Amino acid sequence: MIRQIGMTGHVVGALLIGVLIVVAPASAWQQDTPSPAPASSDLQSAKTRDGKEERDKPNATVGKSKSEKETGTINDRIFEVLPNYGTVENAKELPPLTIGQKFRLATAGVFDWGSYPFNGILAGIEQARNEPKAWGQGWDAYGKRYGASFADNSIGTYMTTAIFPSLLHEDPRYYQLGKGRFAHRAYHAVNRLFVSRTDSGHDHFNYSESIGNALAAAMSNIYHVPEDRTASRNASTFAFLILYDGMNNELKEFWPDIRRKVFHKDTP
Repeated sequence: MIRQIGMTGHVVGALLIGVLIVVAPASAWQQDTPSPAPASSDLQSAKTRDGKEERDKPNATVGKSKSEKETGTINDRIFEVLPNYGTVENAKELPPLTIGQKFRLATAGVFDWGSYPFNGILAGIEQARNEPKAWGQGWDAYGKRYGASFADNSIGTYMTTAIFPSLLHEDPRYYQLGKGRFAHRAYHAVNRLFVSRTDSGHDHFNYSESIGNALAAAMSNIYHVPEDRTASRNASTFAFLILYDGMNNELKEFWPDIRRKVFHKDTP
């Protein structure tokens, strides 16, 4: 996702963790003698026990959204706030995403509740710096800056998570390495900016990241003021998008470790 600070834009990685679907075992029935129909109170107790048993399982699907179940991910919010859609934590191989799933993954990140205050903060920073100057001050100017920030984020996310991954058959999910030395894992996170997994499970150059961010930066010229429509601004925006995506990947890679050691949570 792109975010604009000053004359450049930032990207917010549509930022989510692999799980296995577990089915609770069914209870066995005696075959020798027929069992009487259970009373309603017994049925309720059974449901309660089963529900508790399901919730207690490490990889239980209780409370997960349809998108998370379909894509093998979970929105385990980074620092309990930042949306983390698209991260796979404990799986190396998953079924390929359909075009619809890729678009739903992007939509979940764009319209997550955390995106609204986030864009509001970015617009406030631009308002305080009076950039661009042509918009001036006041609530009308703030509304324009908020709209530009939200558009930047939305276009960037759809380009790199849905549109180009669908056209180029790439998997937009981030597969966490999770093991090894810190330097090796940090390199893995940065390397994912340039190497992407295809729908068939192979690795190749991450065209969606480069082409998607470049096109998103160019499209921002449509609604930015004329003084911002320069080649240098587009180039710096594109470079910052790549840098910020790399920072997002680092958070995705090491957040599960922070979650366990700082927040003492073994599972999302």
